[in-house]
Amino acid sequence: MTAKKVLLFSLLSLFFSFNIFSQELDPVKWESSIKKLSNEEYELIYTASIDEHWHFYSIVPADPDGLGPIATEFTFLDKENNYELIGEIQESESIRIFEEAFGMEVNYFENQAIFTQRIKVLNPNIEVIKAEVFFQACDAEKCLQPENFELNTALDGSKIAKEKVEIDEQSKQLSEELNLNVTGWDKYESQAVEGKSYFTVFLLGFLGGLIALLTPCVFPMIPLTVSFFTKSSTDSKKGLFNSILYGVFIFLIYVLLSVPFHIMDSLDSGILNTISTNVTLNIIFFVIFVVFSFSFFGYFELTLPQSWSAAMDDRANKIGGFVGIFFMALTLAIVSFSCTGPILGGLLGSTMASDASAMQLSMGMGGFGFALALPFTLFAMFPKWLNSLPKSGGWLNTVKVVLGFVELALALKFLSNSDLVEHWGLLKREIFIGIWIIIGIGLALYLFGKIKFPHDGPLQKLGKGRITTAILVIAFVIYLIPGLTNTKWANLKLLSGFPPPLTYSIYDKPEEFTITKSLEEGIALAKTLNKPIMLDFTGWACVNCRKMEEQVWTDDNVNEILVNDYVIVSLYVDDREALPKEEQFQYLRTNGTVKDIETIGDKWGTLQTINFQNNSQPYYVLLDHNMGLLNPPRGNTPDEDVYYNWLKTGLDNFNK
Repeated sequence: MTAKKVLLFSLLSLFFSFNIFSQELDPVKWESSIKKLSNEEYELIYTASIDEHWHFYSIVPADPDGLGPIATEFTFLDKENNYELIGEIQESESIRIFEEAFGMEVNYFENQAIFTQRIKVLNPNIEVIKAEVFFQACDAEKCLQPENFELNTALDGSKIAKEKVEIDEQSKQLSEELNLNVTGWDKYESQAVEGKSYFTVFLLGFLGGLIALLTPCVFPMIPLTVSFFTKSSTDSKKGLFNSILYGVFIFLIYVLLSVPFHIMDSLDSGILNTISTNVTLNIIFFVIFVVFSFSFFGYFELTLPQSWSAAMDDRANKIGGFVGIFFMALTLAIVSFSCTGPILGGLLGSTMASDASAMQLSMGMGGFGFALALPFTLFAMFPKWLNSLPKSGGWLNTVKVVLGFVELALALKFLSNSDLVEHWGLLKREIFIGIWIIIGIGLALYLFGKIKFPHDGPLQKLGKGRITTAILVIAFVIYLIPGLTNTKWANLKLLSGFPPPLTYSIYDKPEEFTITKSLEEGIALAKTLNKPIMLDFTGWACVNCRKMEEQVWTDDNVNEILVNDYVIVSLYVDDREALPKEEQFQYLRTNGTVKDIETIGDKWGTLQTINFQNNSQPYYVLLDHNMGLLNPPRGNTPDEDVYYNWLKTGLDNFNK
């Protein structure tokens, strides 16, 4: 089986709320069947049914050095003189994605996985083929302890009745010794960790739509379109209704643009992530964004075919009514593409890079369409507001050029994705940040009039808008500068998840924490130092465990309290180092099955299950020296302030 796994990078933040207080999970159900091919040859079929949002990994290791996730592994028992394997075990089609936590592409299964193995029977008296599958189930929030599952298959295809399982006295005793007799459960209620909501994605799309309104392709259309609706009808109420309907159609058009992603997602639930992390596609996105940026700079114009907008406009004039208004809205979407396309591309690209669902894409597109539609409705309702609109002019081109710099900076994210996958080493974190600093300086020079582009006229004076924006850009550049250093200020938490991870650096990053991996030593040390204990149920192949350690534990406040006030006991539930023979035993699960405790990881995973009825990681528990809870256990907590307050509360309760 694969040895210890080392996670390199972090995944993006959670999108949904979850409860981690007391929950033993079993998201993968296995069944076996058999197909007779001839008198001697058979095909074993192992089917895994996987709960929604969960996955486990392919039998093919993602990395030959064992740095990737834990690969699924089948072991066939009692083969000698009974049967032989014909060829390698085969697996059904898996999903291939890039996982930043591992810094590599991996293959995993969702919903269902089927494995087949052909065998030739040598002993005519054998009745049952015994096998074990070793795998680890994960979702976007956590990974469960890797486990062995026994698969017994009768050659005649009959169901094998489950026998009542008994374990020996030594196993009962060793199981009991893992019971810490934790007290204090009655004092605390379940704790939930809040993730990003659909509303947050909607707001991001809305912000993108507001920016698009200030571009020269859209802004001049507002008074023209509103005047058309208010003046083309003798009935003011009808004109108002038509303008509102126009806004509704704009909103619907942008929502409908996300429908293909729902279709793709229904055919392959991992397709959105595959699109966002595929090396070739990321390079294509990089090139497209660079092209968009130079278009915004004014070197050329990107537009959809003029025949499209002409056809839509012609239909709107001929048909009229509701359908005509729809085609007017569609014409706006086509005509404004040269300005809205890059912004929409950034919205789609950043959302998919965040491992988003198709529904979240729809929410983002809906927010974008709502922001574009809103002024057409509001100005129709309150036509006098049109007088307060600033006149179109050179400032619109300034907005467009600023967006060009933003697009150029965003393009680096796609190149960085490819670089991380292929380990080219082209865009280490400090190099990425350095290029952003250069882009920021270029933008500041443009705003101060030191750089000009093709559509810029003579700059008579610096307006307040230019000066304010330039000051904000300079402040951002100053914020980026510590990111070039090998110091504690290099984290740049406001940008967490966008530049390459801290570990992908030109500097050597030494381990910051000294953590004991022995429960007995940790308890003894805590008593000696008179400090509370933090049990850290973690794993070498636990994505969000590394995320917590690299991004939350490095927060100044969190770091200080962990280093100075706690004894951390990290228990790796996927550690495959074998226990001494005398410490190996069988654990009888609550569902009646038996788990063989043979490794260090088996032991710590079982300890977590016995004491906390939870088998997910990361999982943190604060205890006093008498194994009393100091506050509710927590799972993945990406918010540094929430995590710090949790630690501080535990420390205060300990000192009381």
